[in-house]
Amino acid sequence: MLTEKEIVKIFERFKKQNPEPKPELEYSDNYTLLVAVVLSAQTTDKSVNKVTEKLFKLAPTPEKMIKLGQEKVEEIIRPIGLSKNKSKNVIELSKMLIENFDGKVPGTMKELMSLTGVGRKTANVVLNVAFGEKVMPVDTHVLRVSQRIGFSDCETPDEMEKVLVEKIPSKYMQHAHHWLILHGRYVCIAKAPRCEECVIKDICKWNLEK
Repeated sequence: MLTEKEIVKIFERFKKQNPEPKPELEYSDNYTLLVAVVLSAQTTDKSVNKVTEKLFKLAPTPEKMIKLGQEKVEEIIRPIGLSKNKSKNVIELSKMLIENFDGKVPGTMKELMSLTGVGRKTANVVLNVAFGEKVMPVDTHVLRVSQRIGFSDCETPDEMEKVLVEKIPSKYMQHAHHWLILHGRYVCIAKAPRCEECVIKDICKWNLEK
């Protein structure tokens, strides 16, 4: 497993390479961020951006989303898959925002997870991106990359989240999950990792064990 010094080196290199990493999902405010993250389950950010470009022009607020209706939302987001369930979740969470939070996206884990379709990872993304919380959303990229680099061999997102929060110094936490996600998408690719391009290849436990 990685030492404290190695973890610092990893994030210093990520920081030097990309000082201010941004989400690849396109959004204009907390509400559109929340909806985009909910829609991103089991698909790519790029495909979500294609459908939300049209969706958010028609319905950029909870009120307008409800007025648009589930059938129309489902039609617009059909290309990303799971459209029936996702459209239902978007309409339901929009109603809950109006009924329970005056139409505003809440800023606590408990409140966010009370919304239909919002799990821990989604809540953590919103807390981190919208509210600047130093939390660690763990998706498939973060889980896989963290295992491969050598943070831990634990196999569930919740377990890995605890490990990463404990091991990563606070000064890196604001951007840590973005660095790990981007590393997983563009360098540490699942089936064909680009080790020759990797800025941490001399530290990565998987690369050293090959």
